[in-house]
This record gives sequence, structure tokens and C-alpha cells, in this order.
Amino acid sequence: MPTEVILPKVDMDMATGSIASWHVAEGEEVAKGQPLFDIETDKAAMEVESPASGRLHHVSVEVGSEVPIGTTLAWIYADGEDVGPPPEHATSAVTDDHVVSSDAGAPRAVLVDQSAKASELQGNSSSAKQRATPAARKLATQSHVDLADVTGSGPRARVQRADVERLLDVPAPDAIAVPALPWSTQQGDLSVLSSGSGEAAPWVLIHGFAADASGWSAVEKQLRMSAAVHRIELPNHGRSPRRKVADFRDLVSQMRQAFDGLGDQPVRLVGHSLGAAVSLALADTRPRRIESLTLISPAGLGPEINGVVLAGIARASRPESLGPWLKQLTGDPDVVTPNYVQAAARQRPDGQGRAAQASMMDALFPDGVQAFDLHAALSRLECPTRIIWGRRDAIVPWKHALRAPGQVALHLFDDVGHLPHVEIPEQVCALMML
Repeated sequence: MPTEVILPKVDMDMATGSIASWHVAEGEEVAKGQPLFDIETDKAAMEVESPASGRLHHVSVEVGSEVPIGTTLAWIYADGEDVGPPPEHATSAVTDDHVVSSDAGAPRAVLVDQSAKASELQGNSSSAKQRATPAARKLATQSHVDLADVTGSGPRARVQRADVERLLDVPAPDAIAVPALPWSTQQGDLSVLSSGSGEAAPWVLIHGFAADASGWSAVEKQLRMSAAVHRIELPNHGRSPRRKVADFRDLVSQMRQAFDGLGDQPVRLVGHSLGAAVSLALADTRPRRIESLTLISPAGLGPEINGVVLAGIARASRPESLGPWLKQLTGDPDVVTPNYVQAAARQRPDGQGRAAQASMMDALFPDGVQAFDLHAALSRLECPTRIIWGRRDAIVPWKHALRAPGQVALHLFDDVGHLPHVEIPEQVCALMML
């Protein structure tokens, strides 16, 4: 007798399911255990394996069709079996654990594979339709990777976890070490990009790790309409020279030279992430120069930081490996469009520049933690200070802001990630100008 292929039950609340794709065409051979078709429900998408070896015939459900659980989808005929009209299938009873036949003499039914949990298989439809192992799907979901963009190396192009890691360019734990670099002997100023003019106190903006001055574009366009704007680029970033950074104190010392070069007038200082930590340290040592201080998703207020993402961005050499990491920075991954990724990739440094950033990251965030604590400096501030943070920040926990003293204004945004000045620039500008 041929083997019946039915729609299995893959979660407790499932009543119907949709056929996402057939991996085997009608009339083709299939081996027992080989992926046969994919199903989708409201909660899960999973791959169902063939219950027997033979040829697939009498496929009665097309891709995209939604049918009740227990529905006969097709039949598998063993070698030598005559293929006639579709057999009269037995009435199937579905339990929470598997599908069984109520007629002991009827063809076998498909058992449900309970090894893949729905929580590991959520994602967009294109990812759900791609053949992939559960481990690969889990990593892809966590990293906001569309499996349709991953080339599978497994049987029948099935995506393995290693394929997703290859796309993300995830470094091995012992691969963070950076070889000796030909550090620049240039002693001149770090790169400072200036624009705008006006009578109001100028703005000084300091970007975060693995970014550059262009990250301020959205807010800079608004700020320069009424005042001068100076964007200082960190060592080993943007147009600044490659310089060895021994530790956070050394970084602040280098940045202080560039800051002092802007003159003696009071400024409105704004920093993001690592740049916010630097800004806080500058305000602590140059209090008379600071008219106001804005800290966006600041580092320096707690030990935790997502070192894996920072390392991935620092090491990324092409759009395919950079894009998945950039999507971790925003509350809504769709904000990171292909054009945004392409533009960001074009601004990435060369191989030695990336190595310099990796060396700097190892000095500032050894073993994936923040090696500096600026809580005391935050308590000493006398200038008007505000912290702006997204509750969906996956890089630095926003709850670090709760360590701020009462005189510091705190602004939290529910659907925003690590880049408020990119995700909601108008609202950030409005707060900065208060």
C-alpha cells in the first residue's frame, strides 16, 4: 500500500495550516527522512520530512492553500507499486503529540516533528520557505537575517548554522586579537567637520564606535540652520588618523586636544554611545566650556555592552556581512534599508582601518564589557544635562540610565533602538534645543 502524506499538527492551537512549498515535485523520487514540504501556521513555520521512500504522486494541495490538520496532501508509492487512482485514505485522528490512523490496515500517516519549536521558527515568509536547520533559523531570527539571502551548504541547499555565521562574519572567540599595526605618527588634530553659523552657542557632536561624522547627517541639517556645528571623529574612524588607543583615559586625552582646538566659547555638547561617554568625560574636565550636555544611548554607565555586535560591525568588509549587524542597532530592522547598508559599507575603513577599530574595541571593551565607569562624573555635572535612550536598545541596556542623578532629564522612547538620532531625528533635535 502507498504511504499517505497528511498535514500534521505542529502546535497545540493549530487547526489549519498553509503549504509554503513542496521540496519534491509530483513524480519525483524521495527518500525517507528527506525534506518533503514546508508548512506555515500563525505561530510557526517548519519543514516536514518524508515518512517513506518512493515516488510522490496524487499531490492534492497546492502551495499557498490552507487546509485542516489531517488533510491528505499526497501519496508516496514504493518501487514496483502500481500508481492508479488516489487510494481511499483512512480517517485520521490528531493528538497533541502525533497523527495516527484509526484504521490499522490503512496506509501510514506522517508523524509530527516536535524537535523544532515555534519560537525558533518565527520570521518573515521568505525565511520560512527556505530549507534550514532549526539552529540556523534561530540564529537568523536573532540576527534579523532573511534566510532567502543565505546560500545553504547542506543537502539540497539546506541552510546550516555555519552558513548564517558565514554571512554574519561572526569571529571565533580567539579571532579578536589584532596583529601589530603601522600606527600613524601624525600628531595633528583629529578630523573635525564644521558647518553652519549663527549667534547661538555652537554644537559639538561626537559619534559612537564604528560610526563616523556622517551618522549625524539627519540632525546636523536642522542644527546648522541657527548655529555652527562641529562634528569630531574618533581616532581610527572616518577621516581621523589611525592612532593606538591604550584605554578610555587615553581616548579622552586625544579627543580633548581636538575639543580644545575649537576655541574657548561655550558649546552645546552632544555624544552618542562611546561618543557620549567621551562627551561626559569632557564635560567633567571642561565644565566652563559646556552650556548643555546631551547623552544619546551613552556608554559608561554600566558594565554590560553587546560586544558581539560591535565586533561584527568592526570586522564587516562588505554589505552582505554588515547589513545583519546594522539591523541590530535599530528598534525597527526595516529602517536599515539595502541602500542604507550600501552607503554604510562604502564608508567602512580598509583592512588596516578595521583592524585598528578592533584593537581600539579590545582596549575599551575587553571581553565584551565596558572597562570604564562614568557614574561619578555624571553626578558632578552642573550644566543642564539630558539622556535620550530607546527602550529597544540591543547594544547598551537603557536601564543604565536609571543610575543618573535626579537633576539629569531622562527621555525614553518605546519603539527606538540604539540610534535615536537616526531613527527619530526630529524628536531628538527638539529635545536637544530645549
